[in-house]
Amino acid sequence: MSEFSVKTKIVFESGLEALTDQIHKAFLVTDPFMVNSGKAAYVTECLEKVGRECRVFSDVSADPDIDVVTAGVNSLAEFQPDTVICFGGGAAIDAAKAIVYFANKTGQAGQITFVAIPTTSGTGSEVSRFSVITDKERAIKYPLVEDSLVPDIALLDANLVTSAPPSVTADTGIDVLTHAVEAFVSTGHNDFSDAAAEKAIKLVKHHLLKCYKEPGNLEARQGMHNASCLAGIAFSNAGLGLNHGMAHALGAHFHIPHGRANGILLPYVMSFNAGCADSLTPTVKRYAQIARLMGLESSSIRQSALNMIRTTRQYMEKLKMPSTIQAAGVSQKDFEEALEAMTASALADRCTATNPRACTAEDIEKVFRKAYAGKLP
Repeated sequence: MSEFSVKTKIVFESGLEALTDQIHKAFLVTDPFMVNSGKAAYVTECLEKVGRECRVFSDVSADPDIDVVTAGVNSLAEFQPDTVICFGGGAAIDAAKAIVYFANKTGQAGQITFVAIPTTSGTGSEVSRFSVITDKERAIKYPLVEDSLVPDIALLDANLVTSAPPSVTADTGIDVLTHAVEAFVSTGHNDFSDAAAEKAIKLVKHHLLKCYKEPGNLEARQGMHNASCLAGIAFSNAGLGLNHGMAHALGAHFHIPHGRANGILLPYVMSFNAGCADSLTPTVKRYAQIARLMGLESSSIRQSALNMIRTTRQYMEKLKMPSTIQAAGVSQKDFEEALEAMTASALADRCTATNPRACTAEDIEKVFRKAYAGKLP
């Protein structure tokens, strides 16, 4: 049975005040920076004004791990809230998803309304059924994929992202593009996920570079916030692909931010999926369709796909991002030592299962090597 689902109520062009009537006892999941910088006051002060009780759990790290999730479950179980609010980037939302999931799974939580408030425009985690948790000892990122992980409400307030540093705007913006592209070519795509992915791609084209150059531009910021959410809807329904499988492995081994890892790998994975370096695959037509959306269409399908691949690389340059694994600071020695483990991890990753081109360990290793050195057709 094919299906498409958008469980989350999406609230935009509004603040948390619009939701306070539904909240009585809130458990806030965020990170230390949000607390120490005073940004978490967006939630805490709003709730205090209307007399709502709030407990803050701020132990979330950049790559939330099993220990953080366990601590969060214990704190939630003790507090027994009626609402969980996650406030921050993808790490905070992923951690909150896992905390709520395991608290429910172990019978330590009652009826909870789950509210996601993203402060970056990238992960789409506020509407997706994905959560990525790290096992630091094994240097592995585990994607949890469950319908129950989808938040009940997503609040998209562009005012929260205007202060994002240029590097974060770049990393998260390329993450949006990767989500939309992978969802569009995924084996699980359908007309409905395509529509969300296509709109996300168009919004990225119109707003990403403007956000990077004009960080205070609220129209552009809201555009990217919406693009992130739409791409999240697309990949939550259609799945992702090899790009994310490889990015999870690369990020776990070398602590490269997730969006940056995705952006580095994207041109090389697209080239592999399209067969641009060997024999063209049916997926090349899907990339040509994306090229048309981006205004990059050429007289041949292959050239249209190549235009898309090269334009993605150009985005990385305009956003001052490294375009190879080597440029991201990974030495040849460290890369070679990790390559076998990264390849095995990417092959086993749940995201890789919906890649449009079947791949072997040898294929993945070749793509990693091309992404390390920067070899494109």
